[in-house]
Amino acid sequence: MKTHFPVEHGLVFRRRLGTVRAVDGVSLALRPGEILGLVGESGCGKSTLGRTILQLIPASEGTVLLGGRNLTALRGAELRAARAEFQMIFQDPYASLNPRMTVFDTLAEAIRSHRAVPAAELPNRVAVLMERVGLAPRFQRKYPHEFSGGQRQRIAIARALAVEPKLIVADEPVSALDVSIQAQIINLLAKLSREMGLTLVFISHDLSVVRHISDRIAVMYLGKIVELGPAADVFDRPLHPYAQALVSAVAVPDPVKARARQRIVLAGDPPSPLNPPAGCAFHPRCPHATEACKVKAPVLESFSPGREVACVRAREIALLGGSPTQP
Repeated sequence: MKTHFPVEHGLVFRRRLGTVRAVDGVSLALRPGEILGLVGESGCGKSTLGRTILQLIPASEGTVLLGGRNLTALRGAELRAARAEFQMIFQDPYASLNPRMTVFDTLAEAIRSHRAVPAAELPNRVAVLMERVGLAPRFQRKYPHEFSGGQRQRIAIARALAVEPKLIVADEPVSALDVSIQAQIINLLAKLSREMGLTLVFISHDLSVVRHISDRIAVMYLGKIVELGPAADVFDRPLHPYAQALVSAVAVPDPVKARARQRIVLAGDPPSPLNPPAGCAFHPRCPHATEACKVKAPVLESFSPGREVACVRAREIALLGGSPTQP
């Protein structure tokens, strides 16, 4: 799947200057009830990928299939009706909740839009939803500004659950919260996924957070997936040089282990998706890059059962234990 954005200039006579390749050839398959962690630096395209999956942004190429149904082919009323099957939890709960609507109105609106529920049953449905996300039903007549950040995110989660979706995309749902509250929200999402059989795409830039909740981790760089595999394997033994750098930046609570670790500091800044480098997009910052990396763009290939890596030197690097070598 690809999601490209044209860059144009001029008000009347518009001239195309280029194309931003926000998502540039991603192929993912999720199992029902699976939690997939999607990680990468800011600007790598992970949020755009999440919004494209939910058809909030149209795909430039490719399809999105949910239960055998092609979501990219849906339009208008048909797409609105299908949205009951997939929902999103946004990063900032205060911005995503209507400040003029009470909790009851927020949750009831979602239920009314997609479920034929008698008006008399709505208070009970809302109360059950609030209890499921750890909020007391007596708060349902309050407004978003009367809650803390963590409580507002619980309301946003309840709104996503109100329509009984099959798939939820959580776009950095804990990045705006305190560390102690982050753990509560992560544990809540993991618990709901297990109990309700939800398929969840959890987007974050923090690998330690993703490892805690995910079954698998997909590492994204400049619009492409560069590594994919079981969460423990990707975190404990990353194969792609970019994934290795991300793991090396994760804080370790043990000071002895922290001093013994080798931090991988990448040179330079991520390239612009408007003008990505030839060959492997990561080669300008990669300590393992060779001349071949500047020419040949690697594709995601099987490294071992359940592991995929987009790096022509992945096996060599793995044998060397991940230490940079001169080509």
